[in-house]
Amino acid sequence: MPNIIEITDYQAPELDVYARLTENQLVNRADPPNALFIAESPNVIDRALDAGCVPVSLLLERKHIEGQAAGIIRRCGDVPVYTAPLPVLTQLTGFPLTRGVLCAMRRPALPAAETICAGARRIAVLENIMNPTNLGAIFRSAAALNMDAVLLTPACCDALYRRCVRVSMGTVFQVPWTYLDDGWPEPGLERLRSWGFQTAAMALTERSISIRDPRLLKADRLAIVLGTEGDGLAPETIARCDHTVKIPMSHGVDSLNVAAASAVAFWVLGNE
Repeated sequence: MPNIIEITDYQAPELDVYARLTENQLVNRADPPNALFIAESPNVIDRALDAGCVPVSLLLERKHIEGQAAGIIRRCGDVPVYTAPLPVLTQLTGFPLTRGVLCAMRRPALPAAETICAGARRIAVLENIMNPTNLGAIFRSAAALNMDAVLLTPACCDALYRRCVRVSMGTVFQVPWTYLDDGWPEPGLERLRSWGFQTAAMALTERSISIRDPRLLKADRLAIVLGTEGDGLAPETIARCDHTVKIPMSHGVDSLNVAAASAVAFWVLGNE
């Protein structure tokens, strides 16, 4: 039997997770077992549940109880389901809800990098990607275009930020990912080589080779390294990678947004 609770008190502490806690407070680094994230929209919540994420509560528009959230409510068991009309939810959260459904969930423990890379042929390594929209778009491309895993440097934004999860359409729960938290670019790059990966830095330099270079296409295991918005990869990272790779441009365009560049790179290098 679903535990439906009509919202009557905006200040109820049970609603803090949706209305008052910041993303950093949700991460709760001081108490990891109680760290949370927010999944938004029925499709995203379903993918999180499929990945084994544990729900804590739901916040949804009243009309969805018997509508598009009915299956999610059943899957979540007896967790509290807070509900109200959409204008009330928007006033509470301070933002419009995508498809009128949010779910607070426990943050899963991240696997070790060597674990998710063990059977991988093509992986993405993201250096200091700070924009949640870009990170979510990269994850969506990684899932769609044959990346086996995604590795993040410590300065990347959190892949479980609400906006990142939403933009990714829940693919952050489908592609294995974790942080390279033992130092970057070294010893991170050296660890990748020890696991058999060639490293390809996506950057425009005088020595850049085409993304269709046979050396890349024939590589048994390849790590595609993409840099932060604006500045791109750090010079030290480029110098330490095995290859520096460019996407040929036309009409005088010198570069692509990192999310767009990732889609091109994953398509060309992930389909060989």
